[in-house]
Amino acid sequence: MASGRTRDTSIDARLLAATIDTLAEVGFDSMTISAVIARAGVGKAAVYRRWDSKTQLVREALSWMSRSHLELDSLPDTGSLRGDLLAVLKPQSIEESERKLRVLSRLGSFVADNQEFLASRSPHPFDAWMKVNRAILERAVEWGELPVSADIDTACQALVSMAAYRGLIEHKSFDPQFFQQLIDRVLLPILQAGGQPEILGDPHHG
Repeated sequence: MASGRTRDTSIDARLLAATIDTLAEVGFDSMTISAVIARAGVGKAAVYRRWDSKTQLVREALSWMSRSHLELDSLPDTGSLRGDLLAVLKPQSIEESERKLRVLSRLGSFVADNQEFLASRSPHPFDAWMKVNRAILERAVEWGELPVSADIDTACQALVSMAAYRGLIEHKSFDPQFFQQLIDRVLLPILQAGGQPEILGDPHHG
């Protein structure tokens, strides 16, 4: 990171968001700092006071992209576990996840030159979603909706893996029907395997 005057964090956020948007559109190899500057509406010096190169800028942008923006203290409470899981899937969160997948699929030569960074940071587009799903499932165990033997780790990994496969390999967009089928045909059966299926639709116990 380049040294310099005290950083204006609002400019940081604009530059990082502009970097992610540019990566999603043209990919790392075609991306230029000039394009990022134009999108962010800042001066050239604003970038080089913060980052010495395009690679450093992209590194920080990927870390910024991976941070959770979902609040774990405001989980949905619809009256059923299935309803809670579906309530997390707001249109804006689905759109954001698709954008992040486009970024990861267009990193090009950045991947070969930054293997250690990518392995250590794992900027996964579904990190926030996975955390919220885990919190909902752990709460369901606490409330008695799921048995303590429910395999939460496998369920969360299955959700993330299948969503990523659809976006990165099949190049298909996400939609509510896809996520409904994912929850009904994959997630809930995995959880049911450890206990009593009928409790999954029961109302929350207050």
